Formats: sequence, C-alpha cells, structure tokens
Amino acid sequence: MVNSYFQVMTVPIATLHLFPKLDQKLIELLRSLKPEDWNKPTVARQWTVKDIAAHLLDGNLRVISQMRDNYFGDPPGAINSYQDLVDYLNRLNADFVLSAKRLSPALLTDLLESTGHLYLEQLRKLDPFKPALFAVSWAGQNESPNWFHIAREFTEKWHHQQQIRDAVNSPGIMNKEFYFPVLDTFMQALPYVYRHTDAPQGTTIRVSVSTEAGGDWYLSRMGNQWQLIQPSDTCSAQITLHPDIAWRLFTKAIPAEEAKKKTTYSGNPDLVNPLFSMVAVMA
Repeated sequence: MVNSYFQVMTVPIATLHLFPKLDQKLIELLRSLKPEDWNKPTVARQWTVKDIAAHLLDGNLRVISQMRDNYFGDPPGAINSYQDLVDYLNRLNADFVLSAKRLSPALLTDLLESTGHLYLEQLRKLDPFKPALFAVSWAGQNESPNWFHIAREFTEKWHHQQQIRDAVNSPGIMNKEFYFPVLDTFMQALPYVYRHTDAPQGTTIRVSVSTEAGGDWYLSRMGNQWQLIQPSDTCSAQITLHPDIAWRLFTKAIPAEEAKKKTTYSGNPDLVNPLFSMVAVMA
C-alpha cells in the first residue's frame, strides 16, 4: 500500500486524504433528506437526486470491480473518437441509473457507505506516479499518472454531491479544503482547451476564481503549445469566475453564454472565449 503521508506530501494535487471526509458528508446529507427530496430535479438534466446517488454508487462499484477483481464487464466495441467514448460512458451511466430505480433511498445510502470504504482501499494501493488505468481524456491526455486519475475521481465525487446539495438547498462544500483541489484539477484542462488558440510567444492568460476558496492560474504560450506556469505580472487577458459559476461551467451545468454574462473578464476576446468551452467531465 502506498503510504498516504508520502502521497500527500509529494503529488501535485493531493486529494486521496479528502475522500473519507467527502464521503462522510455525502452519507450525512443523504440520511438527512426527506422522502420528497429524493425526487427533486437537479442540474444534471434528467437526473433526480436519487439518480445522482445511484450514479455515485455505480462509480464505486465499477472501480472495485475493475481494480480489485480485474473485471470490466462487456467490452465497449469500437471506440474511434472522444465522442464514441462519451457515448459509451453515457450508456453505461444510464443503464445503471435506470436499474437502480428499484432500490430504496435507504438501501442506496447503505450501499454507498459500505462500498465507499472498498473503493478508497483500491485508490490507496496505487503508486501516484505510475500510469493510471484510464487517462484523463478531458485534459487531452492519452496516459495520465495515478495522482491525476485520483484527483479526477475526487472532482467526480465532489461535483455530484454538489449537484445534490444544490437541488435540496443544502450548503455546498465550497471551502478551501475541498473546493480548491477540485478547481486545481479542473484547470489542468486549460492547455488542452487552448490548443487551437494561436498567440505570440509568452502571451499569458490569468484565470481566477474569486473568494478564499478560489485561486489564480496562469496559462502561457510556450513554443507551439500552452502551458500552466507560475504567477506572472503581465497578462494579455484576465478572467475572474465566481465560485458557483466555475463548477457549473466546467461540468456543463450552465450554458456557456450564461456563464460568460456572470463573469468578469478583460483583454483580447480571442484569449477569453475558449475558457467558456472548457468541460472537465466526460460529457
């Protein structure tokens, strides 16, 4: 087993230590819901609160089956493009959510609690710097280190819980401890999102999320690609997102044009616009 202290101290975005606390918050939230809350609509379009809880359970079960038992179910068939992969995952997600409609909310919650421990056990076995079983495709990677895969898993658990909280008017988990790692992981997609945006060498864009839970990220044109860099005093474009807009934008929970109207930005529009097409989920 990889030593958790070693991992927290060395990986670029440390999230593994946050999973137990995030899961506990989810279980407490679900057990506090009234019967009518489970059927409330969410920003995940056709999914209710109960559907999202089922999807979270599906995520736990898939990881346990794949990583512990080396079992992947039926093969996906030909995957020739990113959209093929998204379509396949959407079918998997929809199939499980539909089958879970026969499960009671109480049973769903119990299963989430029991499988959460087994799920985390599999992640803890991973060497953070070895190649992950699945690449983080929304960041344009064909191979990703395990620490990035784990961080991506954390954003999945965080944003789906946030969708439930949003639907039932429960306070979100948007403090520095939980939300900043989500944002930091999302922002790893910036170089890929800007890959078709041409600019002179050294052109730098600052992307900020306001409040103490947010931060600043700097993207610079280096050679023929964009790279995340250390803070810079000279920026050709600056974009500042409200924290509630940021997670919605990057998970397709708000239309890009609506998000843009609620965002502060300045500088070259060609350097601003690509941000609003950024999606940090498989969708």
